[in-house]
Amino acid sequence: MRSIALSSKLVIIPFTALVISAFSCGNSNGSKAPAATATSQKTASISTLISEKQFNELFPQRDKFYSYAAFIKAADELGQIKIQVTRRATSVYQYIRTDKKTGKVSTVRQDGDWNEDWAKKKPDSTFTVDYGNFCAQFSAEANKKELAAFFAHIAHETRHGVNATYTDGLMLIHESNTSLSYIAESDEYPPVAGKKYYGRGPMQLSYNGNYGLASTCIFGDAKILLNNPDLVENDPVVAFKAAIYFWMTPETHKPSAHDVMTGKWQPNAVDKAKGRTPGFGMTINIVNGEVECNKGENMYSMNDRIGFYQFFLKKLGITDANCACSCGKMEPYKY
Repeated sequence: MRSIALSSKLVIIPFTALVISAFSCGNSNGSKAPAATATSQKTASISTLISEKQFNELFPQRDKFYSYAAFIKAADELGQIKIQVTRRATSVYQYIRTDKKTGKVSTVRQDGDWNEDWAKKKPDSTFTVDYGNFCAQFSAEANKKELAAFFAHIAHETRHGVNATYTDGLMLIHESNTSLSYIAESDEYPPVAGKKYYGRGPMQLSYNGNYGLASTCIFGDAKILLNNPDLVENDPVVAFKAAIYFWMTPETHKPSAHDVMTGKWQPNAVDKAKGRTPGFGMTINIVNGEVECNKGENMYSMNDRIGFYQFFLKKLGITDANCACSCGKMEPYKY
């Protein structure tokens, strides 16, 4: 996951409708978490969607690090979290994290300029990411289709085997070259001296900014993964949480892959003009569009993702008859 993918070399891109750049925050103004509490909600386990036997059959060559138990635990635990993101002005943000299990509501990020008069001149924009909706929002067939798409990307990102068999996913825990630090300037999520933020986990999380923001949403504390990025390659539950986090969370100029696969996202006029249409191909654009999209129909990595998707659809006993699988003529997002 550079862009987020690790199979290609890209620069850092910001996540979740914000810009990871030069602005201060992290409750820097000393504001307190909201006093309100959330109502505890029970989320159905993703184990009702896929069994351990099916998971093992989908990833027969997987590293033992990537266990079914870790995947289910990650989805169930992260499913108890939702994040409300509010943007004020152009790039002033507040993140409110709710633990649905405990009812705890806390402000985990609030930029230092949040209460400045100039920042309040335009109406705020707000959206909520409920991680409990991961492959759980609609019918069993729709949820399995989303799961097939998610599996296709994590399989491609971690593949290490025979081409065209699609049995070689979830084999790599981190990228092959661990000598690179993947550090980018970020006031919000500065790197910790001596730490490297190379690609790790199913989605190959990379760069300090991405580790910091993922940590903010997953744990409510950016420092956990900034201080210890190795958690993503040493703790399989954290690794799967990082992948699900990425799948569910919109980026600055992009929808989430979840919203695309569930039909929530619909292209605006600009998207239509650039060939961006709903379907699996759009998720490729989200994951690694700058490298793989708008390069014709013979792009190997794009076709590998499509092959994995079609393989998993068949294995899960579903189809995507109207799949817009290619992003070959789809313009990637620019930052």
